[in-house]
Amino acid sequence: MIIEALRVPLIPGVIALTELGAPYITPRGYSDYWLYAELFSSTCRVALDGGRVVGIALGFRSQDAPEDLYVQDVMTHPDHRRRGVTRGLVDELREQAWELGCRRLYLTSKPGNSAAHKTWERLGFTNIRGDSFIDGVSLITDYKGPGQTRAVYELVREG
Repeated sequence: MIIEALRVPLIPGVIALTELGAPYITPRGYSDYWLYAELFSSTCRVALDGGRVVGIALGFRSQDAPEDLYVQDVMTHPDHRRRGVTRGLVDELREQAWELGCRRLYLTSKPGNSAAHKTWERLGFTNIRGDSFIDGVSLITDYKGPGQTRAVYELVREG
């Protein structure tokens, strides 16, 4: 497995991968991924196996709070799960974030995504306390807008 920055020629593979992500991840338009590849490639990573996109971790450094890097989408192809793909992608994002001077990575997941919850905790993220709970996971109501309740996770750089 090779992990590298998102490049424009890899976009069709990213779209094909995200088409497998329902109900938690849905594909974005080609122009969105073009933007990520052209403007945010240092924090948008893809995992390749034999040239095929088998994982993504798309992160964006905040312009308003440059100490934060928000991780938008993380996904591993179902045939490649439990092989360290997600860990490798997130480790690369974390290293890049720290090099950029970020102090925090954070991400969200939809309520009921227990696999994501287990993954984020296993990777050292903390579930931020919210205003409600589902299956022991803390949620923040309307975090991403009306009706967009999310579990929020963060990984803070020590020191």
